[in-house]
Amino acid sequence: MNNDNTDYVSNESGTLSRLFKLPQHGTTVRTELIAGMTTFLTMVYIVFVNPQILGAAQMDPKVVFVTTCLIAGIGSIAMGIFANLPVALAPAMGLNAFFAFVVVGAMGISWQTGMGAIFWGAVGLFLLTLFRIRYWMISNIPLSLRIGITSGIGLFIALMGLKNTGVIVANKDTLVMIGDLSSHGVLLGILGFFIITVLSSRHFHAAVLVSIVVTSCCGLFFGDVHFSGVIGEVDLSGALTLELAGIIFSFMLINLFDSSGTLIGVTDKAGLIDGNGKFPNMNKALYVDSVSSVAGAFIGTSSVTAYIESTSGVAVGGRTGLTAVVVGVMFLLVMFFSPLVAIVPPYATAGALIFVGVLMTSSLARVNWDDFTESVPAFITTVMMPFTFSITEGIALGFMSYCIMKVCTGRWRDLNLCVVVVAALFALKIILVD
Repeated sequence: MNNDNTDYVSNESGTLSRLFKLPQHGTTVRTELIAGMTTFLTMVYIVFVNPQILGAAQMDPKVVFVTTCLIAGIGSIAMGIFANLPVALAPAMGLNAFFAFVVVGAMGISWQTGMGAIFWGAVGLFLLTLFRIRYWMISNIPLSLRIGITSGIGLFIALMGLKNTGVIVANKDTLVMIGDLSSHGVLLGILGFFIITVLSSRHFHAAVLVSIVVTSCCGLFFGDVHFSGVIGEVDLSGALTLELAGIIFSFMLINLFDSSGTLIGVTDKAGLIDGNGKFPNMNKALYVDSVSSVAGAFIGTSSVTAYIESTSGVAVGGRTGLTAVVVGVMFLLVMFFSPLVAIVPPYATAGALIFVGVLMTSSLARVNWDDFTESVPAFITTVMMPFTFSITEGIALGFMSYCIMKVCTGRWRDLNLCVVVVAALFALKIILVD
């Protein structure tokens, strides 16, 4: 009987190894499962935050909770199976706030019409993918900007980690300041970070997962952990007006570079990008991403994007789509076991985000710092992501500064059509929307 069970498990592992090409990527089923669980725990906050934000736009939080779980689950599984990349998808943070507080709140547009604008923006993104324009754009991003994007995302998520754990807090005079270091949340967040760094230095691959579990358990003693026992009415025709053209364009452009930038950052950290700036199944990944955005808007949630928290799974060894599939399955299960997920406090995952920031900023060593036309745009891209609290704004300023530096130094021949077009689109967005 025991032999039969052993053979069954062995066969199942063999099937997964062949399906996701685990040996070719130097990983195992166990490592991918740990990576998937780690990524899930660092991004599961979205199922609670997204309903709160979209609820401010008069949407039903319970419906948003279900649609968030559905699109994150199905999108992540699709990314894993079709693109075989360790990248998870979920509704985009930032775009949901833009939708709720700017489009619906400040502009007074109904959430149904606003969701229609998200839908048409996602359709535009799909068309860019269909005609391989998006693929062409990503393939022609200069190395210095790719490094700047990766490092900027690293600093950005480190900032989120420091914010979540309370190490830094807002200040009206200095923008940010040091938090209360005697607070148990701050201390547990710092503890989690050092658990990860110490275990990782000893080559323990489950370091991030152990840190999250330990700090969550510690949270029980401070009362921070609590156990507690759909298709939206999207107005597609109402969103197709000249007045909303700028909003549709903004949703499309932000989603394009948020998701594309994250895909570059995650795959680069996983060592999957080749010398030409491309990663395996690149076009398939872009298709899954764009189709998920269309589906997400149609069922009533904000634009879907690749999640930068996927790097936490990569940090513990995730290299294939099996990681994303595990994340997707967990999101689908959340619909039935949501009280269990709620026991993970924000500071429990903050250490993981800070540690990933450390790993991702290491790519700055590859920048040619002696060539200011390359290093300055890379620097601007890197620092402006956390300073503006926006991946897209950092990319925009990086592309525009790259063009300015090359033209003003007489090296305009170094520019390719992609860089010029993208910089022009961002400039147009600033003029028309911002």
